[in-house]
Amino acid sequence: MTSRCPGPEETKQPHTLMLLLYTSHPNVCYFTNCKQWYNRKVCGQPTVITYECCPGYEKVVGEKGCPAALPLVNIYHTLGAVGASTTQLYTDRAELRPEIEGPGSFTFFAPSNEAWAALPTEILDALVSNVNIELLNALHYHMVNKRLTSEELKHGATFTSMYQDFNVHVHHYPTGIVTVNCARLIKPDQHATNGIVHVVDRVITAISNDVHTIIDVDDDLETLRTAIAAAGLTAMLETDGHYTVFAPTNEAFEKIPQETLNRILGDPVALRDMLNYHILRNMQCAESIVTGTPLETLQGTVLEVGCDRNAMTLNGKAIVTKTDQLGTNGVVHYINELLIPDSAKTLLELADGSNVPTATRLFVEAGLHSHLTGSEALTLIAPQDDAFKDTARQKNSTKITLLSHLILKERLSSKSLYHGQELETLGGLKLRVFVYRNNLCIENMCIAAHDRVGRFGSMFTVNKLLSPPTGTVMDLLKNQDRFSVLVGALQTAGLTELLNQQGALTFFAPTNDAFNSIPTAERNRLLRNSAELSRLLKFHLSEGLLVSGGVSSHTRVTPLQGERLELGMVSDRAKPGLNRAKPANRAKPGAKPGLNRG
Repeated sequence: MTSRCPGPEETKQPHTLMLLLYTSHPNVCYFTNCKQWYNRKVCGQPTVITYECCPGYEKVVGEKGCPAALPLVNIYHTLGAVGASTTQLYTDRAELRPEIEGPGSFTFFAPSNEAWAALPTEILDALVSNVNIELLNALHYHMVNKRLTSEELKHGATFTSMYQDFNVHVHHYPTGIVTVNCARLIKPDQHATNGIVHVVDRVITAISNDVHTIIDVDDDLETLRTAIAAAGLTAMLETDGHYTVFAPTNEAFEKIPQETLNRILGDPVALRDMLNYHILRNMQCAESIVTGTPLETLQGTVLEVGCDRNAMTLNGKAIVTKTDQLGTNGVVHYINELLIPDSAKTLLELADGSNVPTATRLFVEAGLHSHLTGSEALTLIAPQDDAFKDTARQKNSTKITLLSHLILKERLSSKSLYHGQELETLGGLKLRVFVYRNNLCIENMCIAAHDRVGRFGSMFTVNKLLSPPTGTVMDLLKNQDRFSVLVGALQTAGLTELLNQQGALTFFAPTNDAFNSIPTAERNRLLRNSAELSRLLKFHLSEGLLVSGGVSSHTRVTPLQGERLELGMVSDRAKPGLNRAKPANRAKPGAKPGLNRG
């Protein structure tokens, strides 16, 4: 059974290693040449399943599967039977045939016919023009002097080849893919009388340089080489390991604004973080990648390494220009863009890289640029663009004043915030923290994305623009005509003192329209009855501050009078709803009761 990729790109798709038994019929197998056929897509392309006999078996007319077992032959003859006839031809030319026909037990990583055809002409000519030395040495490097099945090819293992004791490097990935020197086994475990053949998808070459030497000798990586030395990472890249280095070329560094590059190169901590963000903890050959996979870097965060057709991708972008430059302690992939982690960025760079362009522009216009690019330990609260839609008529000066209260005086993590905490802004305003089951909010703003942690500061993305708490509840109600009936009712009910005293309340404030929906006679009677008004209005009050972001489906609160209230979300812009009540403003922080605001 064979898995293959259909379409015009079919012949470009690499083959994989898997040889599995198809259980419905005897000795029917598949070799997956699209990697992980059961995912139905590899590198964004669909796969198709076909079936064939397992190696060493044949069909019998009238019987299911492939029941006829063929006799084993030696390695030389096995090469011709498994799609490695070019390798077989070169063993003749190099006079290797007697060795692989004779006694012994060998493992032969045999390049497929397509692998030889893919070699650059000058390299192939150099090999075949010197068959007694170069070609023989190349073939011996593909051999190990013992039998090794694919199960014995463990991840990170090295085996001594038959060429001057140079090692071959094996990696066995969780996907089942096995590579030797980053060449993928496409037909493994082809047994022979004197060993075993694994067909691979490329010709492999002996490795003598470590990862740092690969970088050191390439002029295209000169800037990277200088940065590595400045960050003190040279020794690490010369030691034993299984590193994957995504090496930015000189061109990649040139794409970065000079001011940004100079800042990072002049900051040892930021420079080390940036370079470590280009290095994975484990070795990943290009052939091992079948879909986007988050992989941990030495910097501590992850890169998503994936593929799109035949291109290797990083964080979804096809920026890898050269793959699988293998060293004794890892592999180097060249990239044409520099990767800058959050931990090497200023607050302004964090904002520039987030979905907050309006806030970013206004922060700069407010004269806050120096705070966002300096080394102060701060936290930036950045509203999403949607937060500004309701402020189109506001003057920019008003928005700028609000934004001046959105830089906190210390570097914070949302994980360290707690209910009732007060946070001081650069403008001297105290902002309160509210922790709910479904949200974490600072005043009326709720955090809408994961923290971004920069070189010196942190950034919270929030869903709303700050509405600074001002005045008392009664001040807020008196300043809005839509609450004129309510203000009179509160005075009649004797509740004005309650709403002015120190404490924390949430008031579901009925508007004039709400009162006017009551029949006239009943409304007039109610507004004259202080006791009944008091009971009714206390039913609209609950202890504690509940901002709109803390409301989810079936949120329950206990009013000062009567049964509990159940809040939910209505479809109109996902605002809280309660018996037609609409959230109003919040009171000044600290002493006064508050109202939540939509």
